[in-house]
Amino acid sequence: MKNDGNSVNMAVVQRGYHHGDLRAALVSAGLELLKDRSVDDLSLREVARTVGVSATAVYRHFPDKQALLYALCEQGAAQLAHAQQEAMAAAGDGKSGFDETGRAYVRFAVANPALFRLMMTTRPPGGLLDADEGAVNAAMRLLRQNIASLLPPGATDDELRMATIKSWALVHGLAMLMLDGQVPADERIIDALTRPFAGEC
Repeated sequence: MKNDGNSVNMAVVQRGYHHGDLRAALVSAGLELLKDRSVDDLSLREVARTVGVSATAVYRHFPDKQALLYALCEQGAAQLAHAQQEAMAAAGDGKSGFDETGRAYVRFAVANPALFRLMMTTRPPGGLLDADEGAVNAAMRLLRQNIASLLPPGATDDELRMATIKSWALVHGLAMLMLDGQVPADERIIDALTRPFAGEC
């Protein structure tokens, strides 16, 4: 399997674990299992079975399911940020690159529905919008940086915040409409409805 921003590298799971990489194998297994089930249907026992270890071994790294879910969120957010950074790099800086980060956001959500929903409901203290640290917030930092670079010189902190919310709401709303089956997950729609993503800042 190709290891890119929208996929999970299962090599560590397939070959078993060694030299202390059980935690990484458990996270990879959890991400893979979320591809065809909901978070509610994911269990530590099943993750352990996928990796080929006992449930007891899992508890050495994750004391409960919530601890595993936090780790899955962190890895998912890192994948999302990576996908957006790659999309921006391919399109170039400025508004074109910013537009592509919006499209990458929607595509990631559509490709990873259970993981995306988990990421949006598992928030750091204060929420995702104002978070600054950790992989969970890398995509939000990228959004704020891009917005700041596109706003007129002298824009206030409040203007930055409002523009950030507006841009996030556009792509997040489209992603959720597609995940909920209200709008077809059609690439033409993703392309058309994210065209004003940067220009509306």
